[in-house]
Amino acid sequence: MTKTWITSALMAVPMLLSPQVIASPNQLSQAEVNQGIVSGDMLETLSKAGKNTLSIERMYASPALTGTSPRGLILSPDGKRVTYLAGRKDNQHFYDLWQMNVESGKQSILLDADKLTIGELSDEEKARRERQRLYGQGIMEYFWSDDSQAILIPASGVLYYYSLSDNKVTLLPTGEGFATDARLSPKGKYVSFVRDQNLYVLSLKDMTVTAMTTDGGGPIKNAMAEFVAQEEMDRMTGYWWSPDESAIAYTRIDESDVELVTRNEIYADGIKLTEQRYPYAGKNNVKISLAVIKLADKKVSWVELGKEQDIYLPRVKWLPDSKRLSYQWQSRNQQVLDLRVVDIEQTDKSKNLVEERSDAWVNLNNDLHFLKLQESFIWASERDGFNHLYLISLDGEVKKQLTSGDWVVDTVEFIDEKAGWIYFTGRKDTAVEQHLYRVALTGGEIEGVSQRRGMHSPVFAEKEAVYLDYFSSLVQPPQVSLHGDKGQHLAWVEQNKLDSTHPLNEYLGLWQVPEFGLVEAEDGQSLQYRLFKPINFSKDNKYPVVVRVYGGPHAQLVVNSWSEHDYFTQYLLQQGFMVFQLDNRGSAHRGTRFEHVIYKHLGEAEVNDQKAGVDFLRTLPYVDGDNIALYGHSYGGYMALMGLFKAPDYFKAAISGAPVTDWALYDTHYTERYLGHPEKNAKGYEASSVLPYVKNYQSGLLMYHGMADDNVLFENSTKVYKALQDEGKLFQMIDYPGSKHSMRGEKVRTHLYRSLANFLERELK
Repeated sequence: MTKTWITSALMAVPMLLSPQVIASPNQLSQAEVNQGIVSGDMLETLSKAGKNTLSIERMYASPALTGTSPRGLILSPDGKRVTYLAGRKDNQHFYDLWQMNVESGKQSILLDADKLTIGELSDEEKARRERQRLYGQGIMEYFWSDDSQAILIPASGVLYYYSLSDNKVTLLPTGEGFATDARLSPKGKYVSFVRDQNLYVLSLKDMTVTAMTTDGGGPIKNAMAEFVAQEEMDRMTGYWWSPDESAIAYTRIDESDVELVTRNEIYADGIKLTEQRYPYAGKNNVKISLAVIKLADKKVSWVELGKEQDIYLPRVKWLPDSKRLSYQWQSRNQQVLDLRVVDIEQTDKSKNLVEERSDAWVNLNNDLHFLKLQESFIWASERDGFNHLYLISLDGEVKKQLTSGDWVVDTVEFIDEKAGWIYFTGRKDTAVEQHLYRVALTGGEIEGVSQRRGMHSPVFAEKEAVYLDYFSSLVQPPQVSLHGDKGQHLAWVEQNKLDSTHPLNEYLGLWQVPEFGLVEAEDGQSLQYRLFKPINFSKDNKYPVVVRVYGGPHAQLVVNSWSEHDYFTQYLLQQGFMVFQLDNRGSAHRGTRFEHVIYKHLGEAEVNDQKAGVDFLRTLPYVDGDNIALYGHSYGGYMALMGLFKAPDYFKAAISGAPVTDWALYDTHYTERYLGHPEKNAKGYEASSVLPYVKNYQSGLLMYHGMADDNVLFENSTKVYKALQDEGKLFQMIDYPGSKHSMRGEKVRTHLYRSLANFLERELK
């Protein structure tokens, strides 16, 4: 789940203005966005494309409608090759490793996954992939050696070493058991991995394996990320190599005090009882320790973290000299985040370099970058209300704020110290697109690097300002191109051109582009929306509307970006529905004032904002204001229930997928960030739960849930089922045996979307 929340809950009727009336220098007007999305060339392409209607069965079948969309993009360390994972035409979810020679532009398969033995995953690895949102078969991840001569490939618990010089694949002797979280050491001399809750190192010189820890087992896990670190902190590992390969920092977690839950994962052919240490909101977390172990003698030094043990360690990172280690110390209430540095020869003494404080919560990010040519680092902070970059000395002194303004930096992509540039992605031009910029290390004017309107996700080479641009827009499925330091186009890796051979071509003639606009929230902040009109639209008709919502923190729906989730939107447009999306307060990329409004009370400001969106829709003469449905998954599923139960005069029907319904059932790190501790905010937890509002339900509800969901537990839905049944309320539920939170699989998704379409036809027409 993705996440953020509410402080004030003003109940005044929102002031609504048409999107043309509200002006904001940080927003694109409808005309500007549509001009940028639909160029002259694209209009010509659309006019020549096929006008076949899109069936639900075709949406997720192979070949993928997206076309060729590589993932796992990497520029080899020497910059000579682009490597990527590409799905097969007959099975878009089976990946082989491909390459492109940068000089010649020639592309070829580098490693066929059939050369590897792909077996079953362990339960630990299945859970880890669910946290990573990784789905597929074949080669799913790989790691380059520093000399660009070899690649490490984990595959179903075993490790393969592919030598490019002799095109030889070697199965590494890792021993018995399932190896996970494997990687090459920084200089490529070793391979490290975790097995049976202990850390191991394999020497590539003599192929010997050394156990670096031995006490893992039961509730003790070495070098492994705990559940909330994986799911909520974007930390998928529990160990970190020093740059010179002399030592490894690792976490040791003790789950003894975390509640042991026996979950029923219901499959089609039986029930699997799964024991899981699940840290419910307000309950115990793991006890976490941080250590440094030296490879030469396996000497372990424990870092003194302080007297308070009920803490989080969201980030750990070595300094370039391999003598100092940094870690980020986060308080349980997440209002305190400290960056600390420790000398590995004196691990009982840490130095505090940065202190971040908030009356609500401090958001985590990955932007800590220690410089090599000066005793300073780059740090991202929301201390002025928006995420921006700072140059800070190793004494903790802020030397320069490098970016500023009422917009956010997304992430630092590359630092070219010699040339003096920081490359970063952000929302300087508009919050509905992500662009690449650069700013001098000494500060100054920010330069735009990316050029096309849409979403840019660059992948830089390790040692020079050359990058791969993973680009998409509402009318362009993902493309990958190679660019120079100022954004100049050098070569296509995958143009994914929408020509007559593209899988989307026969449907593209009916593809609809949304209108963008703004409405106003009750506190005066602007809310961005996009409105999709059906095919053959006539302003003289009235159309039912499906409001597609997420609404939770760290997420954004109103963007100029390609998304497979929009396939169902296009299907609905072809069935005569309108589709509306609005990013309510609490969602991402708008600054802390916009986000923090939800602190300590969820489902209030968010629902009010969605109601403001409906009020706007009802001013449009072509909207059937009595036939509006709300549909969302995960946090969106929660929003669908809260909207239908709290505002039945706004929403005639709702589809709720895998919802959190009682926040006491969700995990500590996510829930307490926005609601605080249950003992200190009992009223907030009660008001934020779906259950008190069940009695308001009238009709028109469909709920669905994966019956093996280990993120938003199935119990969230069954509690609502029982409450509705006790109230004598009629509703529909569809539960999927064996499905996890992401509802993966072509057959599952086909059945799901057919069911949702059928429900909407019955309820709104």
